[in-house]
Amino acid sequence: MTEFKFSDTPVPYEEALAFMDERVAGIYDGTAEECVWLLEHPPLYTAGTSAKDADLLNARFPVHVAGRGGEYTYHGPGQRVAYVMMDLRKRQKGPDIKAYVWFLEEWIIRSLAAFGITGKRICGRVGIWVDMPDGTEKKIAAIGVRVRRWVTLHGIAINVNPDLSHFGGIVPCGISDAGVTSMAELGSSADMTALDRVLKEKFKTIPLQAQAQQCR
Repeated sequence: MTEFKFSDTPVPYEEALAFMDERVAGIYDGTAEECVWLLEHPPLYTAGTSAKDADLLNARFPVHVAGRGGEYTYHGPGQRVAYVMMDLRKRQKGPDIKAYVWFLEEWIIRSLAAFGITGKRICGRVGIWVDMPDGTEKKIAAIGVRVRRWVTLHGIAINVNPDLSHFGGIVPCGISDAGVTSMAELGSSADMTALDRVLKEKFKTIPLQAQAQQCR
């Protein structure tokens, strides 16, 4: 059984990391349930294991070193972060991180579709992207994961209505030739409560054993 945990006020990053560490240890030991924690953070930047110093352009917010994969990303109000703590040993026939990442991508895509937004995968680019009216592609959701003894940490971040100028302090995910967008910029009036409801619903409908599809 998966616990869904919701936070209505911004959660300090260190508090989230401490919770994940404790819960993941409990999941591995069999003393705690799997958990999906839906929250917001105060404005901050995180550096993944592949982050490049040159991609931190202006440290206008606190910078945290994260154990997840990926490069620099931004978290802040108006962005829904979902931390997923899941035991891949129990969820999959054989632990498969690629299939897990596909699951997270599909979770975002199906959730956005409920609000009339078409998200997509792009080969060579992490996260979920959308086609803009001017023909460009912008990132609407980030993915960064870590797996510890086959139990997952970290997860996804969907831009609902954040201040997009806050992304200007970094090169998001190391991609300098594309921008970021949000559900609000695409015309959606959805709030966190509506998105949370859809995320919880869609989470239960996507198989973790699905064959990873080719991005396009």
